[in-house]
This record gives sequence, structure tokens and C-alpha cells, in this order.
Amino acid sequence: MTATALTGPLYADWRDYLALTKPRVMSLVVFTGLCGLLAAPGHLNPVLAFTAVLCIALGAGGAGALNQWWEADLDAKMKRTAQRPLPQGRLRPADARDFGVALSVTSVLVMGLAVGWLAAGILAGSILYYAVIYTIWLKPRTPQNIVIGGGAGAFPPLIGWVAVTGDITLMPVLLFAVIFVWTPPHFWALALFVQTDYAKAGIPMMPVVAGQASTRLQIGLYSLGLFAVSLLPWAIAGTGALYGLSALVLSAVFVALAVPVTRRRAEEGDPMRAEKRLFAYSVFYLFALFTALVADRYLLGSFA
Repeated sequence: MTATALTGPLYADWRDYLALTKPRVMSLVVFTGLCGLLAAPGHLNPVLAFTAVLCIALGAGGAGALNQWWEADLDAKMKRTAQRPLPQGRLRPADARDFGVALSVTSVLVMGLAVGWLAAGILAGSILYYAVIYTIWLKPRTPQNIVIGGGAGAFPPLIGWVAVTGDITLMPVLLFAVIFVWTPPHFWALALFVQTDYAKAGIPMMPVVAGQASTRLQIGLYSLGLFAVSLLPWAIAGTGALYGLSALVLSAVFVALAVPVTRRRAEEGDPMRAEKRLFAYSVFYLFALFTALVADRYLLGSFA
């Protein structure tokens, strides 16, 4: 375990516990989960739908808290994470761990009892994937941590879809695949301009281990892969033209922004504007793509 043992006076309040849940990450998780639920064929009682989305949020928050509990000493070494509650000593590691476990267990049990056990099982798998497989095993050991670990953030639309339908079909698997392929270029764009932080903490992110040239090339390759995968829901007639055209345009812009990142070689002191543009756009991209998915169904009624 890498969590730092803290002693002495503590000054935690509700904002510190909220910070443990990684609210910005949770917002994307909740949004894609909600979109999966809304795009799924069939109907779910509004109270149960709210419960399902709440459980996805609680599960994501619990996994985030467990991630911060385990990585407290690593977070203390990195500029962008040093102000988190555990490195700052405002929370005991055991309190963060118990909070994460409580959120995780509650989310799975409520999902199972109120919505369905298949959705609950996938939710439990996503929590374990992020908190154990990614955080404990992959992240400190391999530069492929983001590639393999990307599955953790790809589960929400699958969970939302299964909450409505009660089964797994090709369409939600493709939504999972979109986020899975989106994760590496999204995260590696960030890693390029914070690689010093990762190197200082000893985390083998791709730019640290393989170098910037290899990372940039892989960003380009995954961006092309994302272009193809994003169109698959349309190709199998799982969506209509609104989603298909949106995916085409949004993904083309993604590739266009990835090209300068892939081709150029950053120098000492370079502000890396291209990398920051790609990272910012990648967040917008996922929100816009999944918004188009829902709009396709409710405005055009394109898929049952």
C-alpha cells in the first residue's frame, strides 16, 4: 500500500470528502451513464432512472476516493495533485478508505435491489477495475496503464443501457468501445504537458517511459481509431443520421487537432498549446458525441 499515514490535527469538512470523489471526472462519468440510459430502447420509471444514475455517481465517487487513498504519497509529489485532502493532511487515510468503500458498496447494493443485478454487477466490476486493476496493478507498472485501464471509465453508458434493458447487446458495447479508444489520446495529451510531474512521482506514463515521439505517434493512431469506432453505432443502424453526421464531424476535428500534436517535436519551455487544445477538445468531444446520441433518439426517433 502507498497511502501515507497521517497523524495530528485534522481539518476536514464536506468539501474534502467531495474532493475525494473527483467531481470533474465524476461529471463525465455521470453524463455518459445518463446518456446510455436515455438512449437505450425501452422505458425506465423516472425514480428508478434517477436511482440508477445516482448509483453510477456514487460508484464513481467511491472508486475515486479509493484511488486517492492508495496514491496519497504519489499525489503529494505531483504539483497538480498536491493540494488534495490526503497530501495536505486534512483527512486520515483510513477515513478516506472507509468513505470510498461505503460509497462503492452502497452504490452496488442499491443498484441491484432497485434496478437490477446485471447493472449492479457491471457497476461493481467498473469500481474494482479502477480501484484495483488500474490503480494498484497497472498504473505503477506499465506505460500501457491508460490503454488497459481505460475500460474503467468506459463502463457508465453500458451500465445505463443495461439498467433499462436488462441485457447486453452490441450497441452498448460499441458505446463502451468509443470511450475505451478515446481515453488514450485524451489522457496522453494531458500527460505530455505534465510529464515532469509523473516522472517525479515515478509513474511510468507513456511520455516518461517511451518518450514524447512514441507518445505523439500513438495519439495519432488512436485518434484515427476513434474516428472509425465512433461511426460504428451508425454503421450497424443502431443510430440515425444525426448521430452519424455528428460523429463524423466531431471525430474529423479530433483527428485534425491530433495531427499537429503527432507531427511536432516540443522543445524545452514549449507551452504545448497544441496538446492543451487537443486535451480540452477531447472533453468537449465526449460530451458533444453523447449529446448527439440522445438527441438522435428523441428528436428523430432514429432507433427503437
